[in-house]
Amino acid sequence: MSAPVSIEGLTVAYGDQVSLHDVSLDVPAGTVLALVGESGSGKSTLAHAASRLLPPNARILGGTISVGGTDMAALTGHELRSARGSTVAYLPQDALAALNPVMRIGRQIAEVFTAANGRSDAAEMAVEMLRRVSIRDPGQVARKYPHQLSGGMRQRVMIAIALAHRPQLLIADEPTTALDVTVQAEVLELVAELQRDTGVTVIWITHDLSVVKEIADTVAVLYGGRVAEHCAADELFAAARHPYTLGLLGSFGGARTAAPKERFTAIPGSPPLRGGVPGCPFHPRCTRAEDRCRSEAPPLLGGVACHVVAREATGTGAGETGMTA
Repeated sequence: MSAPVSIEGLTVAYGDQVSLHDVSLDVPAGTVLALVGESGSGKSTLAHAASRLLPPNARILGGTISVGGTDMAALTGHELRSARGSTVAYLPQDALAALNPVMRIGRQIAEVFTAANGRSDAAEMAVEMLRRVSIRDPGQVARKYPHQLSGGMRQRVMIAIALAHRPQLLIADEPTTALDVTVQAEVLELVAELQRDTGVTVIWITHDLSVVKEIADTVAVLYGGRVAEHCAADELFAAARHPYTLGLLGSFGGARTAAPKERFTAIPGSPPLRGGVPGCPFHPRCTRAEDRCRSEAPPLLGGVACHVVAREATGTGAGETGMTA
């Protein structure tokens, strides 16, 4: 089942420190949105907020998270428990840490079915889910413990658990980061195949732009808890506009074309600490920053949050965009 996803004005804080600032994103039904950005940019916070898995010290201060018309941010109690797994499913990065080390694989998958509707055939359904994620001899694998499986097989098990209830939205939080490139390619191909079969909408979090090229329909670049750029994946690689996005693409290209002893292209400076900086969060590292960038956070206009890009697009003078948020 596929569903459109609409995140409007999402703001999340850890204690007194705001981690996500007024984030708005739309994901058409049945498509893949890639969330890209450095560590600390807010990617996992957005994922945990959308799946309602935020830690106790985090609060959603405002905004809505609509999945097929269901506002995940407003759910509580039984409604929230029912929505987890059926409306939104979460695929973590570290499968070994997520799986119970003293419980057999088949039982862990079967619990998804028994917890939701008490199915008497939960064990058989668990084996069937292992078969669906292309695990050979699923009956034998169901009797094993997590440490007896390879990293790629454990991630397939997590995909089986995540898709057991045919969710409308799958949030994948860097699930291939710890895998070698060959296994990563197999997992990406599997997810793409399952998405075509089920129509599930996907938000895929990654640092790796090669993964974005492989699977994404649209891309949202986060920086300092804000959306810097949001556009079609093809457009991002062909004509990115935000200075931070251009820096990411420069680093990505340099890593693949540099000679063995050639220095990588890097963005100078460091990401902002939690709580951010006044104005545009990227301005301390941006070579094109103007006075307005240091005092006023730019709105997301035409898919880009940058005063300089907006000024150049409208032909207004430096420090003025001629537009309002």
